[in-house]
Amino acid sequence: MTPRLLLAALCLIGVALPAHADGEVQKLITAAGKARLDKYGGTRKAALEEAKAGDPAEVRELDALLAKPLVAFSDKDLTGNWKCRTIKAGGISPLVIYGWFKCKVSDDGSGWRLQKISGSQRTTGRFFDDGEKRAIYLGSFSVNDDKAKPYGSGPESDQIGYAFRNSATEWRIEFPAPYYESKLDVMELKR
Repeated sequence: MTPRLLLAALCLIGVALPAHADGEVQKLITAAGKARLDKYGGTRKAALEEAKAGDPAEVRELDALLAKPLVAFSDKDLTGNWKCRTIKAGGISPLVIYGWFKCKVSDDGSGWRLQKISGSQRTTGRFFDDGEKRAIYLGSFSVNDDKAKPYGSGPESDQIGYAFRNSATEWRIEFPAPYYESKLDVMELKR
């Protein structure tokens, strides 16, 4: 039996084949965004090393967050309201942990979309599969109620990061080399 006939036969009897990513994120990601993800490990390591000089209580808080085990995204719907906060590691200050704000995740049929809806620094963007326990976030930074530019508009607004899930009620996005202030931003989300 030829591969084409085998595939047709499997479809007729209802056997599900594994889904494969179509590479959409690779079509959308900018060269600068790809470079930031390529350097993620080194950037993260340097930022966390600098963060150790921060307030000891905040260092313990960040360490505890990053030490949580990762779980798969596949068995959880992230849509709904979340509280979120940003942690800035390295750069201008060793470590800054901001207060909690409001975020919302929706699904427009093409995947999850994040919107930070309170606080002065905002983000709006979309997630793309990148394995069982990681997703890629492509988004846009904006201030207050300014309209967010589309991803790909330039380095001042483009955001890129890896998302990791810790439980049904906790997850985070790590943004390597953000344009402003720090070496690594971590957006923590909780319900």
